[in-house]
Amino acid sequence: MCRRVVCTDISFSMSRKEELLEFGKRLRELRHKKGYSQEKLAEIASLHRNYIGMIERGERNITLLNIKKIARALNIETKELFDFTFSTLAIL
Repeated sequence: MCRRVVCTDISFSMSRKEELLEFGKRLRELRHKKGYSQEKLAEIASLHRNYIGMIERGERNITLLNIKKIARALNIETKELFDFTFSTLAIL
């Protein structure tokens, strides 16, 4: 038997732009930890350097395939790019 579960105790509110900015901040943080420039990361991930900058500024909605490329280039698990989620969401 399947039931739909709805959590009404905690609400998370984040706009699309805020989500893209938080992802970009996390990417920048991880890139800096590795000591990579945007150009170096782009080269390793086989992406354009301008694209990395646009992601970090929250200007691009990155695809799953490119998220995986970046994670491999940083030698991290994909989920590490999303570690910002609970620390930055606004709880209403």
